[in-house]
Amino acid sequence: MSDARPDGAERRGLETRGLAVDYGRGPVLDAVDLRFEPGEFVGLLGRNGSGKTTLLRALLGLIPEARGRVLVDDVPLDRLGRRQVARAVAWVPQEAHRAFAFRVREVVAMGRNPYLGRFAPAGAHDRAQIGAALDATDLAALAERPITELSGGEWRRVLIARALAQETGSLLLDEPTANLDLAHQLEVLALLRALARAGHCVVASLHDLALAARWCDRLVVLAGGGVAATGPPAEVLTSSGLETWFGVRADIEFEDGRVSIASPRPVANDTGETQRDDTHSR
Repeated sequence: MSDARPDGAERRGLETRGLAVDYGRGPVLDAVDLRFEPGEFVGLLGRNGSGKTTLLRALLGLIPEARGRVLVDDVPLDRLGRRQVARAVAWVPQEAHRAFAFRVREVVAMGRNPYLGRFAPAGAHDRAQIGAALDATDLAALAERPITELSGGEWRRVLIARALAQETGSLLLDEPTANLDLAHQLEVLALLRALARAGHCVVASLHDLALAARWCDRLVVLAGGGVAATGPPAEVLTSSGLETWFGVRADIEFEDGRVSIASPRPVANDTGETQRDDTHSR
């Protein structure tokens, strides 16, 4: 997939400055400063309600309540129209309905909508991008299959292919491995890391800390409305950090530069009840 913007400008990734979101029940995010660079796969971690999905949606300009600044390729988001944003940042939601029996190729082709006028036919470049997206996600053999006949893992790959067809530099994903078996989780995460290696800025919210540690270049932990930690997995996923942010105790093991999480167990709170965690061992 090409990483050159249609206007020829350099890809610079995404940045937030003082990002804050409050839905009236207290701040979900408060003064968040982050930068996501091209070429890295970043995993967003945090308990349920910590603001992971809110942050991703704010990066797309989908949160009217958001305050602060979001920069897309160093350009303020509020200076860009929706079509410009869609040419710079692609979004893969956790849930996407497939009530109609569109073919795989037709769904992937929807990623070209930001570049085409209404009812305009796809040109040679559009068809090339659609083909490249199908190849990158190993879907070429399924291109003519109705999406209603796909497995969960195949459907998730279709959604990623549609995002790739948008020809953006940044890719945001909300729980891309949710409800997938382990084989399909590994398949999706390997694809995302390959996209980062190809120069894309890839940011995904994840629940499985062990998989995040294995596949992501950098982790961002959200807690208490802000960034509790950010850095390489081996620096972020410490025993004290897991206990503080996720309410679990675990054995942290390092091998060949990789961190693994073994024997996670919940920490009892002041009432003697155990705290639920989202950590899974591998």
